[in-house]
Amino acid sequence: MSAGIRRKKTYPIALPFYWFACMLLCAAASCADTPPTLGMEEHPAGQLPMDVPFIDDEGHRTTFAQIMQGKPAILTLNYYGCPGLCTPQLNDLAQNLPMVKLAEGNEYKIITLSFNPDEGPADAAKKKANLLASMPRPFDPAAWTFLTGSDANIRRVTDAVGFQYEKQVGPNGMEEYVHPAVLVALSPEGKITRYLNGIQQLPFDIQMALMEASEGKVRPTIAKGLLFCFAFDPKNKTYVFAAEKFGAIALTLILAGFFLYLVLSGRKTRSMEDKNA
Repeated sequence: MSAGIRRKKTYPIALPFYWFACMLLCAAASCADTPPTLGMEEHPAGQLPMDVPFIDDEGHRTTFAQIMQGKPAILTLNYYGCPGLCTPQLNDLAQNLPMVKLAEGNEYKIITLSFNPDEGPADAAKKKANLLASMPRPFDPAAWTFLTGSDANIRRVTDAVGFQYEKQVGPNGMEEYVHPAVLVALSPEGKITRYLNGIQQLPFDIQMALMEASEGKVRPTIAKGLLFCFAFDPKNKTYVFAAEKFGAIALTLILAGFFLYLVLSGRKTRSMEDKNA
């Protein structure tokens, strides 16, 4: 009789266990939309080589030191014939920069470096012209420099930043680069102060990264800390509280507590039955 009672008492415990396991999977899935830092090995406080020569969009030989002129900068690493991440990332930057409440050229610089050594000044000039034409207000062309260079010099910059990329053959048979999307904030001396991962950014985040870079303050990557608690709303271009993630976590904790209660109450019942047997 007591053995039958124990079977009835212990059997339902398995059901909450499966609920608990399912909720863990749901909670993990709800967090899966956080953008990964694919191809990035971040080097906060690392130093960019400031004297490496490149060719700008006007065909002139220049360096990061000559471009920045003692001002903070945002560095983007793209290639001008990119069919994937580069175009939406640069388009987003072109729309955001006019909303940054700092004077371009006087208070900050933007540098885009192509990591495709086969591209040249003509490719850089074409990309620059298209982006400047798309901006919602006139933007100082001298404030945004587009660079090309040799593979060895490009690698010196990408290695310093931790930007990892690889050339592959795409589904259409064309050679393409697999690479991350990131903005890198640089202090006036070329110190890496912050990474802004992803295709889309907020003007406020870009402005804060530049202001902190001007003071040489190294800050953690925004995407790693914010996007667990917040999700980006592309329509309104702002962060919104990710309530579904916290709901999943809260429900998981409740079910875990219920599961623990059933286990402990089941043991207590069995102990009492054993004593009464």
